[in-house]
Amino acid sequence: MSFRRWHMVAARRSVACDPRYGDRSSLLWSLYDSPLTRAELCRRTGLGAATVNSAVTGLLREGVVTESAAAPAAGDGRPGLLRITPGHRHVVGVDVARDRVRVELFDLALTPRGKADYPLRSGRQDPGLVVRHVLAGLRTVLEAAAVPRPEVIGLAVATAAGPPPDSSGPAAPAAGPVAARARADGQHASLLRRLLSAGSGLPVFLDERHHALGRAEMWRGAGRGARHAVLARIDTTVEALVLTRGPHPARTGAGSRGSRWGHTTVRPDGRRCRCGARGCLEAYLGAEAVLERYRQARRGRPVRGEDAEAAFAAMITAADASAAARRVVDEATAHLGTGLAHLVAQFNPERVILGGWAGARLGAHRLPALREAVAAEALRRPSARTGIALCRFGADAVPLAPPSSRSNTSSPRVPGGRCP
Repeated sequence: MSFRRWHMVAARRSVACDPRYGDRSSLLWSLYDSPLTRAELCRRTGLGAATVNSAVTGLLREGVVTESAAAPAAGDGRPGLLRITPGHRHVVGVDVARDRVRVELFDLALTPRGKADYPLRSGRQDPGLVVRHVLAGLRTVLEAAAVPRPEVIGLAVATAAGPPPDSSGPAAPAAGPVAARARADGQHASLLRRLLSAGSGLPVFLDERHHALGRAEMWRGAGRGARHAVLARIDTTVEALVLTRGPHPARTGAGSRGSRWGHTTVRPDGRRCRCGARGCLEAYLGAEAVLERYRQARRGRPVRGEDAEAAFAAMITAADASAAARRVVDEATAHLGTGLAHLVAQFNPERVILGGWAGARLGAHRLPALREAVAAEALRRPSARTGIALCRFGADAVPLAPPSSRSNTSSPRVPGGRCP
């Protein structure tokens, strides 16, 4: 057998999966949205009644789902409702941001059961330090909720992309820095996965933060019901991602273009951005840039707060009474409105979802003004068809996101089956 033939056969064997597990997975995803009867599951999934009954019988036997009895008062033989059993298993979500590591425990109904935060210095993170924080957080949340480790399905980790290449050095060919960064990010992710898997003894699923956030919002948050949307995420960085309906809502091609939204030039001779260029949107809208502007408005006095997130929240609250805070918030709102208008004009989405801890705070405080700015600056027809909504899950969106089946090389232990 030739090497190519052997490789093709091996690849087919590695992805071979009992179709019954795919049926169970479809049923479970449908039940995450709301309790359903068996007939409703047939209509929702397109599976036959015999297939649904067989899968449900197995899930009931294993305790993954429960079926409530028909209401006695109904008197019409109404079938019982099937629902996920929350305590059957648990999952752990990890958000590795530039300034902190958050570890959060959820039951199968995705109800938060525990949380642990660990601060980090900004910039590219040392995998060893991140792993130590994640493992410490894992022990903390499991002990606090009295959940044995064998009841945890896996560890879903969302990581921030590395910082942009240093622009202070000599110019290099355009493909050189991009290829080098891609290789470095891939090596970093592979090392992080191996260390976490060895230290936790759990399956580990890795994905990028903005993909995880988009998946959570499109499947279970502000994007539900929309065929396509744009996620605008603002915290220490400013990024955007194009989302579509389907098992993988983050569109890689369009999402890659949108993720550089923060480095769109809004003022050619403006402030210096962390990427080295001048006048980027992130230099005016990123949380660190906004807080620096607020410190300047306060004549150098520091902003209260144990971290950037708390300081940003304090600034938003102060905008109701402080003229300095109000000027800074007004300026950030104006730049955000311009940036959102650019997204509407470029992608013509049904919905723009404003997320990230800074974006959610600013949006909650100035959402009507943002809608007016977008309507005034974007083309009339696209803006009239686009709704602007706040991220539903806030800071918990990234840990809450189910892992993508493309984010790991090993098979996850899905409740009631071995295949995703």
